[in-house]
Parts: sequence; structure tokens; C-alpha cells
Amino acid sequence: MKREKTYFDCSASGLEVKLPEIEIWKNQFSDYEIIIEFPEFTSVCPLTGLPDFGTIIIKYIPDRFCVEMKSLKLYLNAYRNIGIFQENAVNRILKDFVKSVKPKKVQVTGVFRPRGGMNSTITAVYKKRKSTK
Repeated sequence: MKREKTYFDCSASGLEVKLPEIEIWKNQFSDYEIIIEFPEFTSVCPLTGLPDFGTIIIKYIPDRFCVEMKSLKLYLNAYRNIGIFQENAVNRILKDFVKSVKPKKVQVTGVFRPRGGMNSTITAVYKKRKSTK
């Protein structure tokens, strides 16, 4: 008898999928904030296979680099066919953004449309630690 997949079984789904590279360019200024909104984010629930729709908002203070917008768009569009929980998607976007852009501070928020009568807003934050030299 085949056992049904559970949420626990799918908890890490989508976290290791290869995604397009987020490219950068050299920042020329300091201490300003950039807010990017991507209102067409889609992914797939790894358990039900149903689509998730939402807006991803990336608010960051650049350090040495800024994100290249076309590469970010291609990166975010790549989630379209990935089975990943909303919480994991937001945290993975944060992790990948920090790895590529190395900002002073970044906040990634996912505002997801209702599914099953409930909607969710997920926020993940990174702040660069000051060096202890």
C-alpha cells in the first residue's frame, strides 16, 4: 500500500533546485534604499501541485554591488514550475540574493494571494554584521 505524501515529506522541496544566476553591477553611491516589486511571482505547492500566486518585494541597501534587474526577473520567473512552500521560497530568495549581491541589509517579503480562504505574508530579513577588526 502506497503512503500519501505529507507536508513533512515535502518540507525541503525546492531548496536545492538549480536556478538562474543573479547578476550584479558595481554600486557608485552609499546609504540609499532600493525597493523592487515583482507582482507576477508564481510557484507550485509541492504537496497539492496547485499554483501559488503572489508579489515578491525586495527592499535593500546596497553595499558594493546592485542587483541587475533582468537577471533578477529571470531568477524569479524560474520559480514558476518549482514545487516549493511559500515560506521556503521567500527564505531561498533572501539567501540567494545575499549570496550574489552582498547588500548591507535586505528584506524579502512575499505577499501571497488567498488559497483555501487564507492568504499569507512572509518576511525574511538579513543585516550584514559589522566587521570586528
